[in-house]
Amino acid sequence: MPMELTLLPESLSPAIAGLLLLSSAVTSMITASLGAGGGVLLLVLMAGWLPPAAIIPVHGMIQLGSNAGRSLLTWRHVDWRVIAAFAPGVLVGAALGAWLLVALPPYLWQLTIALFVLYLCWGPALPKAALGRTGVFLASAATSFISLFVGATGPLVAAFIKQIHRDRFRTVATFATAMSLQHAPKALVFGAAGFAFAEWLPFLLAMIACGFAGTWIGLHLLKNLSNRGFNRIFNLVLSALALRLIWQAGHLAGWWPG
Repeated sequence: MPMELTLLPESLSPAIAGLLLLSSAVTSMITASLGAGGGVLLLVLMAGWLPPAAIIPVHGMIQLGSNAGRSLLTWRHVDWRVIAAFAPGVLVGAALGAWLLVALPPYLWQLTIALFVLYLCWGPALPKAALGRTGVFLASAATSFISLFVGATGPLVAAFIKQIHRDRFRTVATFATAMSLQHAPKALVFGAAGFAFAEWLPFLLAMIACGFAGTWIGLHLLKNLSNRGFNRIFNLVLSALALRLIWQAGHLAGWWPG
C-alpha cells in the first residue's frame, strides 16, 4: 500500500493535503497577528476539498490544536476570570446542541452571527453587566451551541472578547483559550455520532503542527502592532468576515445568485 494512503484519508490527495497544510500555517499566522479571520478562512478552503460530513468535525479538531498552541504561547496574557465564566457555558451549549441536533437553515445562523459581529465592532459598547460573568456565560453557551452546526462562531466570540479587552495580547490570548474550550466538545459529540477520527488522525496532527508554526510567526508580527492599530485592523477583519457571512446567507436563502 502506498505511503500516502496510510497517512491520508482516501478523500484527500497528497497535493490537496499539502495545500491544506500550508493553509493551516498561513491562517494560524493571520489569527495570531490580526486577532481573528484565520479559522473562517481555513473553513472556506476545507469546504472546497473535504467531504461535507468531515468539514465541521475535522475543522473543529484542527482549530482546537491551533488555538491550544496559541493559548500555550500566550498563557501569561490570558484573562482567567473570563475563561472561568466561559468554560461552564461551553458545556451547557455543547450539551444542548448534542441533545437537540437542530436542523434550522444555515443561513439563519450565518445572518445572526454576522449582524451580531457588526454590532459588536461598530455599535455602542455593551453595558458592563453584559460583560460580567453572567454575560460571558450566556455568550459562551450560545456560541458553543451554534458552533456544532455551522463551525463559524469564532468572529462572534472574538468580537465579544474585544469588548472586554483593548490590549492586543490579552485579546488574542483570551480568545485562543476560549476557542480551545469551545472546540474541545466536538471530539465527543461527533465521535459519539460515528465520525471516524482515527482515519484523519495523521492529517490532523500535521495540520496542528503547521498551525503552531504559523502561530509562532504571527505572534512575532503582533509585537510590531500598537493596541490602537491592532483594534482598527481587528474590526476591519471581523467586519469583512461578517459581510461574507451575509453574502453566503443571502445565497443560501436565494436572495441573490451565487
